[in-house]
Amino acid sequence: MRLSLTEADEEFRATAREWLLANAPKDRAPPDGQASRDYALAWLARCHRDGWSGISWPTEYGGRGLSQERLLIWYEEYVRARAPSVLDCTFVALNHAGPTVFACGTEEQKAFHLPRILGGKVIWCQGFSEPGAGSDLAALSTSAVVDGDHLVVNGQKIWSSFADVADYQELLVRTLPGSKRHQGLSWVICDMKSKGITVRPIENMAGVTHFAEVFYDNVRIPLSNVVGGLHEGWKTAMTTFGFERKTAAIGLQLELSVKIEDLIALAEPLPGSATAVRLGELRAEVAGLRSMTYRALLREPANASDGSLVRLSFGELAQRVYRAAMDILGPDALLNGSWTHDYLESYSETIAGGTAEIQRNIIAERILGMPRIK
Repeated sequence: MRLSLTEADEEFRATAREWLLANAPKDRAPPDGQASRDYALAWLARCHRDGWSGISWPTEYGGRGLSQERLLIWYEEYVRARAPSVLDCTFVALNHAGPTVFACGTEEQKAFHLPRILGGKVIWCQGFSEPGAGSDLAALSTSAVVDGDHLVVNGQKIWSSFADVADYQELLVRTLPGSKRHQGLSWVICDMKSKGITVRPIENMAGVTHFAEVFYDNVRIPLSNVVGGLHEGWKTAMTTFGFERKTAAIGLQLELSVKIEDLIALAEPLPGSATAVRLGELRAEVAGLRSMTYRALLREPANASDGSLVRLSFGELAQRVYRAAMDILGPDALLNGSWTHDYLESYSETIAGGTAEIQRNIIAERILGMPRIK
């Protein structure tokens, strides 16, 4: 799939490329902790200062209100410039918490939170998964009882991305006593500085602490922080998943096209060799994913299930690319920490945002029309 770009679009591309060349940091971002927060917010604030954050966000909330085609152009130039990874601690706020607030929130919530997100003022984390409710999110048990004009939250979340450095959390809780499964849930904005919150970082096998456990002990959250309506949280959460599985990872998907070219340059495979064939096949798969990404973003009318196709394809392909890097580069991969880090991190790609098995179920039921397994 090719984009049909106008002369004005190409001028936008040239301007974006020039700005990134002059402004993209040359130093590598800290991997986690407070240093990663400071780095990510400073970079986002610089982007915002010059009009390069919120490309497709509404202008009334600090964005530029540009088309999806312009958003794709920006990401293409962003990854080409080797700018800081889009998967930093601003990811949740920019790519699914913020868009969910815009899609489902009140005017007061939008006016307060969205400019702060785009301006590089705050970090958000996600509070969905629990020890007993990961892929089966509807089984969550963290409760929130209405007490006057507040909710009182008790329970535990796990795999909460960037919780150790976050200001706010998109939190899914059970607010209707006795409710089961998808009923009686609420999506709320949780201030991470609230009394009764305990955060315990989790170190993953890549040696970084992007994830954390979060414990809630009588945490009070104003009812005005409910997004999408009290007890209507499943619908709001599905909006979040729509962003997380579809538009949120555009930068990551396009970044993979840069990674495969870097790997080919490093490997210098002999024409016709097994390595050349393997890399050629991966390059073709990456090109196919790129087209799938464009189709999912630009398709009219939009199809929510496209996100599962893209998410599944990206997760499994990323693992194959980084596995090939380790096989082909061998010990040399250890000399460049980014390849080893990306290889270890890639194991999470078929878990995060819904496991590969969950994505296949969605594809089977909602796209292929196959019967639901009971």
